Amino acid sequence: MTALAPSVPLWRPALWMTGAIASFTAMAVAGRAVSFQLDTFEIMLYRSLTGIFIVLVVGGWAGTLGQVTTRRAWLQVLRNMAHFTGQNLWFYALTQLALAQVFALEFTTPVWVILLSPLLLGERLTGVKLIAAALGFAGILVVAHPDMAHVSPGLIAAATCAIGFALAGMMTRMLTRTETITCIMLWLTGTQALFGLICAGWDGHIALPTAATLPWLLLIGCAGLLAHFCLTTALSIAPASVVMPMDFARLPVIAVVGALVYGEALDPAVAAGAVLIIAGNWINIRGARR
Repeated sequence: MTALAPSVPLWRPALWMTGAIASFTAMAVAGRAVSFQLDTFEIMLYRSLTGIFIVLVVGGWAGTLGQVTTRRAWLQVLRNMAHFTGQNLWFYALTQLALAQVFALEFTTPVWVILLSPLLLGERLTGVKLIAAALGFAGILVVAHPDMAHVSPGLIAAATCAIGFALAGMMTRMLTRTETITCIMLWLTGTQALFGLICAGWDGHIALPTAATLPWLLLIGCAGLLAHFCLTTALSIAPASVVMPMDFARLPVIAVVGALVYGEALDPAVAAGAVLIIAGNWINIRGARR
């Protein structure tokens, strides 16, 4: 078994992961709430503008804005393009599928990391990783139970958003070797605000926030940053084999929220596929520890 350091009680990473799960859940509910008045590019634009404000305020208070550099600008832009694409697909999928189905397919992000890391990070593709990837893809097929003649755009978006998140995650690992969190977050929010402005304004019209949508947009911006901060903090004080199983609690939580708020019935295929996906992730975590 993987143990925590003697000085780190289990409740500390659990507390941070509770914050991450609550934030991811809040962002999903808020994203669906504004999707009927704003498109995904507009949502990303306002989310990023909120993020810029938060990063500047927190960075100024902490005195870390001087850590922002341009030495790896090309990698920052590529990383944020991948994340921007994945996040837009995620927001779109929220409007097309049950929340539990979106979250289950999002959990395949580590599967794509396994398959792409040999190309981008030079990591070795082991037998354990191949087994984990196979279970993950089996889970995708069970969750999606696709009729190849009638594959919905929402299903494609939910399945492919994980690729964008995986690419962004791997490039984040590359950036953290030389750049600080403040530098990465300011590049993230700044470039994605620019991407959102270009994409949202492509048709010559950008819907402005209203009294009804503004609170939801602020919640999306705050929850998005808080979720990643909580997850990163949890991983900094406890091993991935302790933290990531806690993250899997997002699935039953969002299933309950979907049932209570939207009357969504839990598809048994989603539950069965999620078990396969989570099992694949668990095997990969245990294999990495060994």
